[in-house]
Amino acid sequence: MSVREILTYPDPALREIARPVDDVNSEALKQLVQDLADSMYDAPGVGLAATQIGVPLRVAVTDTRWREEDGERDLKVWINPEIIRRAGEAIYEEGCLSVPGIYYDIKRAAEITLRWQDMEGNHHSADFEGFQAVALQHEFDHLDGKLFIDLLPPIKQKLLKKRLHKQKKMQE
Repeated sequence: MSVREILTYPDPALREIARPVDDVNSEALKQLVQDLADSMYDAPGVGLAATQIGVPLRVAVTDTRWREEDGERDLKVWINPEIIRRAGEAIYEEGCLSVPGIYYDIKRAAEITLRWQDMEGNHHSADFEGFQAVALQHEFDHLDGKLFIDLLPPIKQKLLKKRLHKQKKMQE
């Protein structure tokens, strides 16, 4: 088990755009996926992108069914994910391990079609809806250097970012 530090806003590494994974069979990728899973469950959270632990690769893990109480896990690994269709609108309260303690209602697509690779390099395509669609969009935004707070109205963004910068300075 290797729990990695999760970067927090305003760390500039969170704004990096992740590059595609070329070798899905590498030991380094297997270790990265294990570290992501260990870190996500330890936090705890429902998803974690590689950029959140300072690795600029298009890899994320999610488990939208896991609850600490029952301990049953349903880990999903997303390599080189690409959203190829978005439809409808959904508003869910979102939080983020990289912006701890902050929660806002965020509007996203209610349904998505996703293309990705698994750990064996197989290509997949599937439709997702509801909370799972929202969680996937949230994680894949990280791979493009975006945070959920970027989707807030401009005035809320400005006030929140000011508050977060102030908190960060007080912690240093």
